Amino acid sequence: MSFAGKTALITGASRGIGRAIALELAKQGADIGINYLRSQEQALSLSQEIQALGRKTILLPASVAQEQEVKKMFESFVEVFGKLDILVCNAGIVRDNLILRMKTEDFVEVIQVNLLGTFLCLKEAGHLMLRSRYGRVVAISSVSGTFGNAGQANYAASKAGMIGLVKTFALEFAKRDITANVVAPGPVETDMTAQLSSEIKDKIISYIPKHRMATAEEVAKMVAFLCTDDAAYITGQVFGLTGGL
Repeated sequence: MSFAGKTALITGASRGIGRAIALELAKQGADIGINYLRSQEQALSLSQEIQALGRKTILLPASVAQEQEVKKMFESFVEVFGKLDILVCNAGIVRDNLILRMKTEDFVEVIQVNLLGTFLCLKEAGHLMLRSRYGRVVAISSVSGTFGNAGQANYAASKAGMIGLVKTFALEFAKRDITANVVAPGPVETDMTAQLSSEIKDKIISYIPKHRMATAEEVAKMVAFLCTDDAAYITGQVFGLTGGL
């Protein structure tokens, strides 16, 4: 795989899956836009690591749930790189609770960041990709969006919504050599899952036929493949990365 001459914007790129995706695309030659909200030190560290690979970067602090911030983010990206080839919608939050205990504001906030944020980014990316008649879009959903998950009504709804949104984007843009796909991982080894107790982690792993969680790097490699020209005929699809779950 080679992304020489390509540019990529990754939302929620400073940590976990987003960071692994940014590094994987950079290793393959892409210049990277690093979106983050609060993790400035981690974003700066990632930028330095990517620059050490010989690639260009730009830091893009923005809330994907705020339309004007998203517009400014894409404008800043284009000012530096001139075009957008790859968009990875990875930014997301969780506010877990059972439906009967879930606060309405927690449901709304997750939908705004995970689903509305994806819509706003797709809208801006669509304009830019139509202009160049080329683009690769990958959204990071979750197995929760396909199966549901007790205690995650807001998260599961947002991730299921992302699937419908990306499938629609794929239909609308397919004729322009613009593809859009979804990667829906099961449990992944990240800072978030590292905070779980060993008892909870063991219970989660017991449901996975591979008997382990995925690594962020494994998700990144799947994303990278979908951004290559080898995947030019693949669009509107959902790829579960679940270890057989």
